Amino acid sequence: MTPNRRDFLKIAGMSTLSLIAPAILRPAFAKEKLSIPGAKTNQTSSSQQLKGKRWAMAVDFAKCRRGCVDCIAACHEVHNVPQFGNPKDEIKWIWREKFAAIFPSESHPYLPESLQRQGIPVLCNHCANPPCVKVCPTKATFKRADGIVIMDYHRCIGCRFCMAACPYGARSMNYRDPRPFISKINPDFPTRTKGVVEKCNFCEERLVQGILPACVTACKEKALVFGDMEDPKAEIRLLLSKHFNLRRRAHLGTEPQIYYIV
Repeated sequence: MTPNRRDFLKIAGMSTLSLIAPAILRPAFAKEKLSIPGAKTNQTSSSQQLKGKRWAMAVDFAKCRRGCVDCIAACHEVHNVPQFGNPKDEIKWIWREKFAAIFPSESHPYLPESLQRQGIPVLCNHCANPPCVKVCPTKATFKRADGIVIMDYHRCIGCRFCMAACPYGARSMNYRDPRPFISKINPDFPTRTKGVVEKCNFCEERLVQGILPACVTACKEKALVFGDMEDPKAEIRLLLSKHFNLRRRAHLGTEPQIYYIV
């Protein structure tokens, strides 16, 4: 059947669009690729990568030195976390909270003074059953096969559903452009933009290089232990089997993977 004039114009229009669309989209896409999470120009050998079936971390109260912020400083430096200088805009991947704040149901007046006053490192719990993943409309937040709950910053639309769903306050929103507030940008990790949520990623970009998370290597007291919970010989498994430990709000069914040894 011979196409009429209207059909011919439709075909011609679609053909023209197919030719000019790549030219229009290519610059935007090229710009976006510069900040793909964990992107690197060099390839890492698979033999160097740290691999696990379910990554987790243990925090030892007894070893954690009061007032020490080495783990926080290392994490925020490596991941280009901005310092806005005010609580309202604060971005945090790892920070300190008092025992009563993170374990309100376990707190009472007769706790040892060391527990009552000492600030304890807290971060994303990388839950086995993460509520943040369920509510994200764009799948910007997802759980990897190794248990790490991670983000694709390009998919984040800033709806903050994940922030509302997280019972640990482990996510921060960039209400302002963070780049001017980074004192020294680490070129090996992407910076974020205004309107994007971010959080701890268990240093997945370091794991592929065969390096432990920055907070773990920075802790001189060895208060932070990182490992594979599915490996019965892993240090974290042996440690937890010998010491009583708590998890934050485990009764919610989120199955948090940060364990606190008390």
